[in-house]
Amino acid sequence: MAEPAAGSEESESIYVVVVSENTESALGTTNSCKEGSSPKKKTTWCSPKVLLLIFCLMNLLNYVDRGVIASTGVNGTPKVCNESGECIAGKGIQGAFNLTNFQDGALSTAFMVGLLVASPIFASLAKNYSKPFKLIGVGLLIWTIATACCGVTSSFWNIAVCRMLVGVGEASFVSLAAPFIDDNAPVEKKTFCLGLFYMCIPVGIAVGYVYGGFVASHLNWRCAFFGEAILMLPFVLLCFFMEPLQLKGFESGEATLTTSVQTELHEVKITEVSEQGKDVVDVSSGGGQSNNKTSRKTYLSKRTIKQISKRTIKRISRFWKDMFWNDMKVLLLEKVYVVSVLGYVAYTFVIGAYSYWGPKAGADIYHMTNVDMFFGGTTLICGVLGTLAGGYLLDRINCSIKNGFKLLTATTALGGACCFGAFCFKSMYGFLALFVLGQLFLFGAQAPVNFICLHSVKPSLRPISLAISTVAIHIFGDVPSSPLVGYIQDHIHKWRTTALILTSVFAVAAAIWLIGIFLHSVDRYNEEDNASTTQGSNTETVAA
Repeated sequence: MAEPAAGSEESESIYVVVVSENTESALGTTNSCKEGSSPKKKTTWCSPKVLLLIFCLMNLLNYVDRGVIASTGVNGTPKVCNESGECIAGKGIQGAFNLTNFQDGALSTAFMVGLLVASPIFASLAKNYSKPFKLIGVGLLIWTIATACCGVTSSFWNIAVCRMLVGVGEASFVSLAAPFIDDNAPVEKKTFCLGLFYMCIPVGIAVGYVYGGFVASHLNWRCAFFGEAILMLPFVLLCFFMEPLQLKGFESGEATLTTSVQTELHEVKITEVSEQGKDVVDVSSGGGQSNNKTSRKTYLSKRTIKQISKRTIKRISRFWKDMFWNDMKVLLLEKVYVVSVLGYVAYTFVIGAYSYWGPKAGADIYHMTNVDMFFGGTTLICGVLGTLAGGYLLDRINCSIKNGFKLLTATTALGGACCFGAFCFKSMYGFLALFVLGQLFLFGAQAPVNFICLHSVKPSLRPISLAISTVAIHIFGDVPSSPLVGYIQDHIHKWRTTALILTSVFAVAAAIWLIGIFLHSVDRYNEEDNASTTQGSNTETVAA
């Protein structure tokens, strides 16, 4: 390439010509398997059973934390002072920070803010980052640090921020764990494996409640958070330092690197109108040696370099926006996915309100003693048995989207009918029998609905599909349901009627999922992602 004549003041065109014949050898990678090249070795350290166990333990710890924060709230008491000025110290988080009941309750849901904001972000990053397994490691590292910080905070706002960061850390796991399990599980046991994974939700909450109460009574509530962080740390290290796994529908790190470099290594025309001196940029293959196949020299002004940087930042920002919103448009146009999420929202609306108001309603209607123990115990047992049964049954009847909707409709309709009938009984024993049976049916929906969310979209959209599903069921489901039920009860003043109104929403969920049976559904698990992104043309003009 000829250098520009010295002292030239007129606008000049400078060509950067890169011969990419030897690009692959310079980078040590190839974009496709050529003759004589060896394909990338497949990760062998993690069998499907080991991977499932690891993700189940991670999920268990996530929900143990939910149980711990609930335990410290329920068992905590604020400081109480009498008229003479004598005060009795409070217990738990509420006593340590002298919180009101509203503040104490807000802590239990503060993590939801971080979870809802970060879930779509992590899911979108997974499409553009070649090592999604490490994204889980990043999230769990944030989770571990934030959980440990909960044990050293000194004010309400400090711990509230820490709880939000716990939600941010959990977001990466929520979006990516289920697709990894779905990729590696045996074909005949995919839904059952998902059932095992989601079974950890009720188990984790129950274990966390017991663990949090035990540690708080024998040591200090702060120690419970330290214990969680210590237990999660090995999984963080595993995600970062073990050979990373790849998700179906995503390019490997080498392919992404090669594509990116080959996009850049084209003939670029740069129009230089600056009258300032030229800076030399030298890119070579290493060792100080230069050749016309693996090196390039350009003469660029500082102003031009600055403009290129600004354009790059704008392009990245535009790509991020387009990528996220384009994915959202695809999801919203996928009728099967939308119907599954809408039914899931109605289902979660009732389940969330049950978990919050169930003990209070049971105590008021049937004058039950140890109502917390009953609802906690039945949720644990029915959650485990029902979730596993739902996954196993779908696998047995041919694991398909249409059969998934059939199972969702049947289990929700039967479970809702049993729970509705339970609250109609005047006898406490009749209530207990039907309510336990109803919960068994209802928890059977967990694995099938997540199977449909995963398989109704192409592989590269699975993380964002789960992220949006999680955001939707919380924003429109369990977050508004508890205060809304409280509002109804404040006006009706009769828990039996309030409980029956709430339970009738299960009929809405069953009706929505019934629609899914008649929709044309295609399992997109093996669908190739043919979407391609064009990053400019071979020639780009940068004006000063």
